[in-house]
Amino acid sequence: MSLPEVLLWEVLRKRADGLKFRKQYPISNYVADFACLSRRLLIEIDGDNHSFGDRPQRDVARDTILSAAGYETLRIPAVEVLKNMEGVVTHILRQCENRPLHHDAARRGSPPRSGEDLA
Repeated sequence: MSLPEVLLWEVLRKRADGLKFRKQYPISNYVADFACLSRRLLIEIDGDNHSFGDRPQRDVARDTILSAAGYETLRIPAVEVLKNMEGVVTHILRQCENRPLHHDAARRGSPPRSGEDLA
């Protein structure tokens, strides 16, 4: 992990706003820097290399594939993590708030209807 990723992980792993984040999360043929699975949000910390050569096109193609699988990719410049950690974390949490809560019905069954107890 790069320095910005390590620094951000130190904040996210403390379960900001009660959300659970995973680092270096494998998905499809890719590895996301961070993932909030309950909100189906992937977080990529992009260094300077993401703006050179064919990398921008590859990032767009990757984001398109993951979007089709129901994931939103949030791309954050690495320099922003170093300059404004509080703002970056606030932005991530705001994006999580705007995403619907994902229930893996296939694995855990449907969520209970209103008024039903969790048994």
